[in-house]
Amino acid sequence: MIGRRKTATRYANRTVAGRALADALVRETVVEKPVVLALPRGGAPVAAEVAVRLNAPLGVILVRKIGVPGRSELAMGALAMVGEEISEFRNDEIINGLRISSQAFDAARHRERLELERRASIFPSADLDIADATVILVDDGLATGSTMLAAVAAVRTHAPAMVVVAVPVGARQAVQVLRSVADFVLCLSTPEPFIAVGGAYEDFRQLSDEEVLTILEKRTS
Repeated sequence: MIGRRKTATRYANRTVAGRALADALVRETVVEKPVVLALPRGGAPVAAEVAVRLNAPLGVILVRKIGVPGRSELAMGALAMVGEEISEFRNDEIINGLRISSQAFDAARHRERLELERRASIFPSADLDIADATVILVDDGLATGSTMLAAVAAVRTHAPAMVVVAVPVGARQAVQVLRSVADFVLCLSTPEPFIAVGGAYEDFRQLSDEEVLTILEKRTS
């Protein structure tokens, strides 16, 4: 499903967005054996609300965007980690269009891999069995979709029964691309023109690692 609304939906914060997303998931699809995986940091409070509503276990999938040199917000790829396995996604359209050298890409990938490994030491991998499960990947929004594409690819290696992507807001093009790789995509709002994920939130402050850990601990305790 792609959100039908072209005007931006505004959420007070990620928690409110998570509740709206959880309600929509219940209405739009039947989820059997759900496992909810958040893309930290911003996806954690959204995913926590989904996990509560579905009475599902909650974990994280660690993803790092590989940004274009000098334009870090533009993804030329991404890395994702499930357990100890790392998957890579390359956005060849961006790489070739901007004539990114292999040396520049490798350097950026190396930096992000180090950060991915740092985060792995902070967010211990939850002992979640996602084989034959309905894995619901949740973030606070989709811009280019590169990080979510990497997350889908990483999850697929663990043989889930179904991969669902669920976000409160996203760029229409990113949602369309993800529909080609996920089994089901739920995006509540696809504003046009799409400016940024943060435009859908009144409170879009960056979360700390400690805040994400607290969210995860509350759900798993």
